[in-house]
Amino acid sequence: MTTQRVMAIVGAGHVGGRAAQTLRETGWRGGIALIGTERHLPYERPSLSKGLLTGERAAAQCGLREPEAWREDDIEHVVATVQSFDPAARTLHLGDGRTIEYEALLLATGGHVRRLSIPGASEPGVQCLRTLDDAAAIGERLTPRSHIVVVGGGFIGLEVTASARALGCEVTVVEGGPRLMGRAVPAAIAASAQDLHARNGVTIRLNTAPRSFERRDDGTLAVRLEAGEVLNADSVIVGIGIEPADELARVAGLEVERGIVVDEALQTSARGVYAAGDVAVFPSRFGAHRIRQETWHNAETQARVAARNMLGARDAYRELPWFWSDQYDHQLQVAGEPMLGSRSIVRTLDSGAQIHFDQDGEGRLVGASGFGLASALAREMRLARMLVERGAPIGGAQLANPEVKLKSLL
Repeated sequence: MTTQRVMAIVGAGHVGGRAAQTLRETGWRGGIALIGTERHLPYERPSLSKGLLTGERAAAQCGLREPEAWREDDIEHVVATVQSFDPAARTLHLGDGRTIEYEALLLATGGHVRRLSIPGASEPGVQCLRTLDDAAAIGERLTPRSHIVVVGGGFIGLEVTASARALGCEVTVVEGGPRLMGRAVPAAIAASAQDLHARNGVTIRLNTAPRSFERRDDGTLAVRLEAGEVLNADSVIVGIGIEPADELARVAGLEVERGIVVDEALQTSARGVYAAGDVAVFPSRFGAHRIRQETWHNAETQARVAARNMLGARDAYRELPWFWSDQYDHQLQVAGEPMLGSRSIVRTLDSGAQIHFDQDGEGRLVGASGFGLASALAREMRLARMLVERGAPIGGAQLANPEVKLKSLL
């Protein structure tokens, strides 16, 4: 490790990698220390629950860049844990005893996967999905006719479910809530997604959760549900979300609120320390409240803004929240913050896909949620995102009428 002050990034995932790349592209010629606990170079996560499981993509194809690009940019990938940092002294302390002096620091620590605290949760074959290594381990278990229980009816759980069905597995989804995908999408879209999975042979159990996992003599798992039912499983995949990895910031005295609180420039409460990605709690573009986003788009765009601001800019992060989920041949997209809406307008497309537009009390578009065949939805949702981005009041009749082209409303 060099002794000069470097640009330090804690977290060598998507955010950390893209920020390191942007530092070089923006003109920083000093040292860059990209510190993470995984042996892998930075990679993107969307394929972990989809193409990587089905074999359509290889692990190498998930990489954020080619391996030689990191070497050519002289970005030092440090595989280590960070024990603590001192914002006043601008020093990082690694678990192996090393100390790094930094010019500016980016916390891109992401999140810790939530785990069940019930009997049998640590049994072999009960797995979570967060990393490349997790995906590799799960992929080995997704064999034709194997019985898979997916705990959690959110986006990750449903994407894994679709991948497992594509590989010929028998799948049961167990969701503790009354519907799939919680409050992240309108109830009608959740119902359509449930119907899609049912048509693809998935068994869905709502309003119940596992009580225990027990190993049988034949090596399979008995999944005992709160409702009393016992499911048979060869493997259990737990997808119940993540907790923001904000412990370093908390110990260092930064403002933390279920994530690391940042301003519009993504700077934390400590000068010269920034945070981005899954761990960052940032100002909403729709009001005075703060939000946290666990999405590819958020990682990609915040990384670039944070890197420029580490170099002295004061760019404000004003990107519209947006994410997508691929399930079978269907796609779900959500743009903006639909939960801020007080009125919903449904637009049904010729293909049967639907877009739900959400308006606030002043008629301003604050969100759009779409679900349907990916081939039919993509273009319309691109236009819907642009409409939400502009936030102008639009008549509900125009939004609902498929004869009125969305492009004409821009």
